[in-house]
Amino acid sequence: MALRNGGRKISFEVLSVEDESDPTERNRKKRRHRASKKKKKLLDRADSDSADPRSAPLENGGACNGFELDASRYCGGGGGGGGSVVVCEAESVCAVAEARGAESEEATAVRGGIEGFNFGELRQRNVNCGSSEDLAASVVVRDEKEDGGVNASPVEKATNEPDRNVVKKLETVESLDWKRIMAEDPNLEKSPVSYFLEEMHNGNSLRSTTTLGNEKERERVYDTIFRLPWRCELLIDVGFFVCFDSFLSLLTVMPARIMMTIWRLLKTRQFKRLSTMEVSDFGCFLILSSGVVLLQQTDISLIYHMIRGQGTIKLYVVYNVLEIFDKLCQSFNGDVLQTLFLSAEGLANCPPESMRFWIWRFISDQALAVAASNILHLCFSSGSLAITLSTCIVAHNNALFALLVSNNFAEIKSNVFKRYSKDNVHSLVYFDSVERFHISSFILFVLAQNILEAEGPWFESFLINILLVYVCEMIIDIIKHSFIAKFNDIKPIAYSEFLEDLCKQTLNMQTESAKKNLTFVPLAPACVVIRVLTPVYTANLPPNPLPWRLFWILLFSAMTYVMLTSLKVLIGMGLQKHATWYVNRCKKRKHHFHED
Repeated sequence: MALRNGGRKISFEVLSVEDESDPTERNRKKRRHRASKKKKKLLDRADSDSADPRSAPLENGGACNGFELDASRYCGGGGGGGGSVVVCEAESVCAVAEARGAESEEATAVRGGIEGFNFGELRQRNVNCGSSEDLAASVVVRDEKEDGGVNASPVEKATNEPDRNVVKKLETVESLDWKRIMAEDPNLEKSPVSYFLEEMHNGNSLRSTTTLGNEKERERVYDTIFRLPWRCELLIDVGFFVCFDSFLSLLTVMPARIMMTIWRLLKTRQFKRLSTMEVSDFGCFLILSSGVVLLQQTDISLIYHMIRGQGTIKLYVVYNVLEIFDKLCQSFNGDVLQTLFLSAEGLANCPPESMRFWIWRFISDQALAVAASNILHLCFSSGSLAITLSTCIVAHNNALFALLVSNNFAEIKSNVFKRYSKDNVHSLVYFDSVERFHISSFILFVLAQNILEAEGPWFESFLINILLVYVCEMIIDIIKHSFIAKFNDIKPIAYSEFLEDLCKQTLNMQTESAKKNLTFVPLAPACVVIRVLTPVYTANLPPNPLPWRLFWILLFSAMTYVMLTSLKVLIGMGLQKHATWYVNRCKKRKHHFHED
């Protein structure tokens, strides 16, 4: 047993010796053992990282591992803005550095010679504009003093490497260099008082948001405010009287022609082919008669109470729907009536062998005109629109004012901010003239309803409401056309040209284009007026026997016809006089303009 041991201590002796030793010594040995194991693992990991294909030698003769190469790529690519980046993985690299510090000088020299790199202290570096050369120069090597001065690091220290033990102040980013900004911009050094005094003496207070105008801008302002409104209103008023003249012609001239034609046929007792004018008059009279009969069968009181039961918002919606439909029917009826007059001309001038064809064509166009003018326009549009306006005027909850404001401003919104050509503005003015005449016919309808059904003093409030309607309509038309002309760069002289074309149409002179003529079909308003005036005459007839009633009916009809004929003559002659004067004035003005 003694020979087998050979002078060595047996295990229990070793254990006894260890047990007798100092416990602090044992703890120190254990810690040293654990540290050596940890150090060995980290060195093995560093050895495997040195064999990583991503590791590459630096240009200064050193080498770098993978994460330093990635940092060099990042810095070389200029990635990131200003700031500093810690180029490491904190825990692993610090552990490797501690391990290498604890190694012996021989192990450090051997491993440094083999691996071609060692780890130094971690530091922040600016990667704003770095490159691979800067990264190689920033590789940190452990100081010779720390190694004991015996063995130097195999990696040569970079010549331009600063003292890494001194903490340098980070460079200031140029965009945040307040002193440099203050030095470059002297305005920032001003005090608030000096800035305010400079603003007070520095010209127009709105110079930053407005520009200085010129003579053209000044002329546009005066055109919008003064020159264009009265020209526009004059054109609309002349168009209104042209529509009124056409309306009176339907009620006075057309019945006289029909009576003369019938008298001629009864007197000669032989049938002669009718002229184009006579055929057209008979077609219009048939449309007017059927429309009056159809409205006579309509219960106006029922429709009135149905509309009156609606709220203000529903009333506004109903009025707008009916107004849009009324405008569509006006346009369609104009085309239908032109078709009817074309067939009337063909029937009057056709040869005898094609008479049958033209008769059937005229009958079909006549049926279409009756359906379009009566069923669509009268029942669903004009009559309902007149009843709705009557409801608003009679109501005591300011429904008329709300209706006018909402409807008129909706009209401004739908027209002002659109692009218009000169021809479109020309047509728009004519539409406004026709609309104003339709409103006048509806007001006559309201007047007749008040005469029949109103109780108490109503005429004063009626006049106030009518004045409100006309003033609102006039103001809205002026605002609309003023800003349409402003936004579309249309001069006020254009409205004078429109008025000249309308005067030429009144004088039956040939204009440049038939599309510029004012198109108005007075059949629907005439039917509405006749329908509401008939009960007024009936209510004022004296309660006499039938022969006397017929006498009073003929007398009232004759008096009405004479009044309408006198009004027709007055308006027609006034329009022709004005048209002749204005056309001559325009010719003289153009003549002087060409001479100049």
